[in-house]
Amino acid sequence: MGVSFTKDEVFKEAQQSFIQQDMKVLILAGGFGTRLGEETGIRPKPMVEIGGKPILWHIMKIYSHFGFNDFVVLAGYKQEVIKDYFLNYYMNNSDFSVDLSTGEVEMLRSPSEQWKVTVLYTGKTTSTAGRIKKAQHLVGHERFMLTYGDGVGDIDLPTLIRRHEQSGRLCTLTSYQPAGRWGVLKIGEDGAISSFIEKDRDDSAWINAGFFVCEPECFDFIPEQAEDIMWEQEPLRELARSGMLNAYKHSGFWHAMDSLKDKEDLNKMWAAGHAPWKLWP
Repeated sequence: MGVSFTKDEVFKEAQQSFIQQDMKVLILAGGFGTRLGEETGIRPKPMVEIGGKPILWHIMKIYSHFGFNDFVVLAGYKQEVIKDYFLNYYMNNSDFSVDLSTGEVEMLRSPSEQWKVTVLYTGKTTSTAGRIKKAQHLVGHERFMLTYGDGVGDIDLPTLIRRHEQSGRLCTLTSYQPAGRWGVLKIGEDGAISSFIEKDRDDSAWINAGFFVCEPECFDFIPEQAEDIMWEQEPLRELARSGMLNAYKHSGFWHAMDSLKDKEDLNKMWAAGHAPWKLWP
C-alpha cells in the first residue's frame, strides 16, 4: 500500500535530503577477492572493470546521482592501484594541450565529477569491522553511509535514508531477496532485524546487500582492536540483538561481483545498454 505525502512534507523531505548529502560515504575496498582469479592478481576487487570503468567508480556514480560526493575508500590489498587511479583521475579524464618546449599545460576539457575522495589505507589483512573502525576519526559524530566495493543496484538512497530516520534505529541495511548465497536476515513487520545469520542457503531469505545508513554510535559496537572482526558478524549481530538494526527492503535490481561469472554478467548488461544500476545520465 503506497504512502502519500502533503506538499509541506515533500518540501521538508527535500530539505532533509539536501542536508543529508553532506554525509560521508564509506566504501569497503580492501579485500583480496580471491574468487575473481587472475583479475585480482593484479588489482583489488573494487578496481575490476565493468564497461571499462572499475566497479568502484560505478558505485560512486550511484551515490553521486543522489548528491552524495564525499567518499572514504577503505583500502587494503593493492591499495596503490586505487590511489594511482584517483591521483591521476583528473588528467586521465581530461583533454589538454602541452607545450613540450616549456612543459606548459592547457586544460581543454575536464571531468565533471564533483567528488572528494579520501583513500584510507586500513591494512592488508584487516577484516571489515576493523576497516570501518579506522575511519571513525574521519566520520566523527556524524551519520554516515557505508557499502561494499563490489555490489551495484538501483537503490533509492533518499527513501533508504527516510526509512532509516523513521525506524529510530542506529543502523539500516539494504536487504535483497535473490537466490541465497549470503548472510540472511530475520525481519519483523516494522523493519526491525532480530537476527543476522551468515551464509544460509534458504533461497527465500532476505540477504544483506550493503548500502547501509549508520549513526555514529555504530562505532561503539566495534572494539578498538578489531583487525580480525567482521562487520557482518559480532557488530551486526549485537545491533540486531539490541533492536538497533533496521532493514530497508529493496525490490529492484542488485548484483554483487563475487565471481568471474558475475563480472561477465555485469559487463554483458552494460554492453547491451541494459544496466539497471546506471541511474545517472
